[in-house]
Amino acid sequence: MNILANDGVSAAGVNALKKFGFNIITTNVAQEQLIEYINKNSIDGLLVRSATSVRKSLIDSCPNLKLIGRGGVGMDNIDVEYAREKNIHVINTPAASSASVAELVFAHLYGGVRFLYDSNRNMPLEGETNFKGLKKNYSKGIELRGKTIGIIGFGRIGQEVAKIALGIGMKVIACDNYLDEAIIKLNFYNDNSVSFKIKTISMNKVLKQADFITLHVPAQKKYVIDKKEFASMKDGSVLINAARGGVINEVALVSALDSGKLSFAALDTYENEPNPEIKILMHPNISLTPHIGAATNEAQERIGEELAVQINNLLK
Repeated sequence: MNILANDGVSAAGVNALKKFGFNIITTNVAQEQLIEYINKNSIDGLLVRSATSVRKSLIDSCPNLKLIGRGGVGMDNIDVEYAREKNIHVINTPAASSASVAELVFAHLYGGVRFLYDSNRNMPLEGETNFKGLKKNYSKGIELRGKTIGIIGFGRIGQEVAKIALGIGMKVIACDNYLDEAIIKLNFYNDNSVSFKIKTISMNKVLKQADFITLHVPAQKKYVIDKKEFASMKDGSVLINAARGGVINEVALVSALDSGKLSFAALDTYENEPNPEIKILMHPNISLTPHIGAATNEAQERIGEELAVQINNLLK
């Protein structure tokens, strides 16, 4: 059977698929040429990440396609239900990248509370001529320890964020539409562990109490954070989105930053991805990354291996 990994797959995933007896193709085919390529090369399974879309037109035009796999969590670039109605397996890897996304959240947080997102821009420009001035500008950082982090969406990734937060001494509060409580277990290098029970509360309480708010929700039809939600937040709070684009009203976000309602924000995903608004890109109080939450070597290896196991179980 032929598997096309159109957006790439890790070497571990390639090796696992070959071991299971699949022919794995890692050619990157342009979206407009994909239907022709799938049919011409008798592709049984199509693996994508966020770059390739799998819509109804492709599904209808590729009758021999048996499986669509998403290397990651969100599947908003795939018409999932329609594919399943056509008896096509649709799979993803919800657990493989959770730790990587959580670590990116804290990369943004640590960079934010010490102004790294801004000092990294200005040190090359002014470090030689205005060292003392920059030192003064960036000398009012704060520590994360003892602060409250509010997690909106307490699934796998949200719980991984909670683990790191608890480990550095933060208070964790969370809201989730489907979960009342979760046991968060921290495992340490010497086989010791400690567990915490966290009961979810209302989103409104999270917004009012948290110093830092991080989103871990799937794609939505309407904003999760809009003008009303910004108004409910503590003055000087922080918002991080490493979930999906379109869950934050970015116009309202800029207004909240400009007014001082938020001290800074961090974005890994964008409403108009892959062409974020220039006001977002140029804002001095936003820490920016180009949708790299799952983009670690370790996560990509886990994703490839998990996809390979699922494909083998479903197609053989």
